Amino acid sequence: MLETSARLLRLLSLLQSRTDWSGPQLAARLGVTTRTVRNDVGRLRSLGYPVHATPGVAGGYRLGVGAALPPLLLDDEEAVAVAVGLRTAASGTVAGIQETSVRALAKLEQVLPAHLRERVNALQRYTVATAAGGPIVAAATLTAIAAACRDHQRLRFDYRAHDGTGSLRGVEPHRLVHTGRRWYLVAWDDERHDWRTFRVDRMEPRSPTGPRFAPREPPHDVAAFVSRGVDAALLRHRARVTVHAPAREIVRRLPDAVAVEAVDDRTCLVHAGADTPHLLAVHIAMLDADFEVDGPPELVAALRRIAGRLARAARDA
Repeated sequence: MLETSARLLRLLSLLQSRTDWSGPQLAARLGVTTRTVRNDVGRLRSLGYPVHATPGVAGGYRLGVGAALPPLLLDDEEAVAVAVGLRTAASGTVAGIQETSVRALAKLEQVLPAHLRERVNALQRYTVATAAGGPIVAAATLTAIAAACRDHQRLRFDYRAHDGTGSLRGVEPHRLVHTGRRWYLVAWDDERHDWRTFRVDRMEPRSPTGPRFAPREPPHDVAAFVSRGVDAALLRHRARVTVHAPAREIVRRLPDAVAVEAVDDRTCLVHAGADTPHLLAVHIAMLDADFEVDGPPELVAALRRIAGRLARAARDA
């Protein structure tokens, strides 16, 4: 009986993890026969879970809407992780879940063993959080986008660009990325025929979602892809710098978002950017290697000002 109950929980977890499952797929995951899967589905239905079955070759099982939340089986580390996540969500950048997170955390802490509760409370007592500082995103928007990513369904949404202009976009969503201040969606843009990054706080998804699509090969590192896109959008002044040092040494001195290209064993190209020419000049000088720049003129002027200031300081010393 205990084995059957554990299998039912596992089956329910699988049905919640994605939209559609075939009988053989579920049987393989559970290590049972398809007949046992049919029997277990019947047991879930008797407990009130709306599991829909579609006959035929392309048929399968799907958990319908309105299902009650199943009991959770968490090990110690998972329980602590959930509690920490709820505490973080209570002061995060997702709108409308702060109060809900506090209520859920109170329920969880009520049933936590004493040693786990002490670990969670210690983390709370000795952690100081700063203001998130980023735009607030509606929880419903995040869940709608995440569901489209999970189910490989095309997404249509109204998008507001940085200059305030609006447009209707159609994409194949891949992943949500949170940078700590903002949420971004990485998706294949049908109009641009390329991968693009969208700020979620500027998106208003339309319902229903579009048809399903076959997933494409995504960027190798989605987080780095977003970082490079954010860097390119925010940094107004850019330059290509020839640095007389090996690329492997320069890479260690720069953030991951800065592109470095090896020219030979002793020279590399750095694609640098900053908000002002002065900051760009300072960042380049901090590479601690000889370099050459081919513009823009504002950068050359900033380098001359800094060089003169440093020369005067050295002479006076």
